[in-house]
Amino acid sequence: MKRAIGAVVATVVGVVWLVTFRVTPHARPVAAAPPPSPAPATSETPSSAPAAPAATATPTPTPAPTNRPANGSFTGALVPTRFGDVQVRIVVTSGRITDVVAVQMPSDRARSAEITQYVTPVLRSEVIRAQNAQIDVISGATFTSEAYAESVNDAMRQDHLA
Repeated sequence: MKRAIGAVVATVVGVVWLVTFRVTPHARPVAAAPPPSPAPATSETPSSAPAAPAATATPTPTPAPTNRPANGSFTGALVPTRFGDVQVRIVVTSGRITDVVAVQMPSDRARSAEITQYVTPVLRSEVIRAQNAQIDVISGATFTSEAYAESVNDAMRQDHLA
C-alpha cells in the first residue's frame, strides 16, 4: 500500500512538472549598432567687437530616417519544416504589430492540420502581446512554433522593427 501511494504521488508530481514546464527559444545574437560619435567640442573665444545681430535663418527640414517602421503588411520568409512550410504576414500600424496572418501552415497530414488549428491563434496572440518574435515554443508544435517565429522575425526585418 505504501508503494502505491508513493507511486501515485510521484506520478502526480511528474505530471504537474510536465504541464507547467515552459520552453524558451534560443535568442539569436543581434548585431549592436555602432556607438554614436561624440560631437566636436566648440570653444568660444571672447571678442572685443560687439556682437552682430543674429540672422534669422530658416530651418532646413531633416530627412526622415529610412529605418523607421512603416505602416502596412509585410510577409515573412517561407520557412520549411519537416511537417510542412510555415509563412506569416504581419500587419503594422503606428510602429506596432496589430495582426499576424498565417499565410501557410502545415496541413498535409491530419495530425499536422489538427496541431495547426490549435497553435495558430495561440502563436498569433503571443506575437501581438510580445510585439516581437521572441515567443514561447508550444509543446507538441516545436518545429511549427520555431518556424512561425522565424517568419515573423523576417517580416519584422522588412519593416525595420527587428
